[in-house]
Amino acid sequence: MLEPLRQGLPPLDPAAVSNAASCALPPRYEAVGEARRFTRKTLDGWDTGDRFDDVCLVVSELVTNALRHALPADTPRHGERHGPVRLHLMRWSDRLVCAVRDPSHDSPVARATDDFSAESGRGLFLVDSFSDSWGWHPLAGTLNGKVVWALFRLRHPGDRTARCYE
Repeated sequence: MLEPLRQGLPPLDPAAVSNAASCALPPRYEAVGEARRFTRKTLDGWDTGDRFDDVCLVVSELVTNALRHALPADTPRHGERHGPVRLHLMRWSDRLVCAVRDPSHDSPVARATDDFSAESGRGLFLVDSFSDSWGWHPLAGTLNGKVVWALFRLRHPGDRTARCYE
């Protein structure tokens, strides 16, 4: 799952992951709030809360897209506690990756829209705007579907080159 995350950055060694957390999400739209709460709790525990607003927005968009576009139409939207969508958070010393796994093989499609007052169609534009990098890839082996991920660079204490997120 980590190979496509290089994109001009030093390689990500899976053995060098400082922290990782994951949660299964039910196939209902309330799962977006659950994903935000899980992200908040996880980032607070990792002392990376300074990126919470950006990460939370991106997690919300990725989970919403998975629930809206990647689940088969006959997937029950109520009653199930755990579904086919899973949120993964992985932290290295200088990076955080949010990855959402879903059962679809369809590529995410960024819609070109000039209507920023529209209620939908801006999700991947927001992911691109608030993360440092993002992408997707199909899963291989016994796992079915794809992973859509977003990468965030983490600032170090005393790092004056980092963006300000206030």
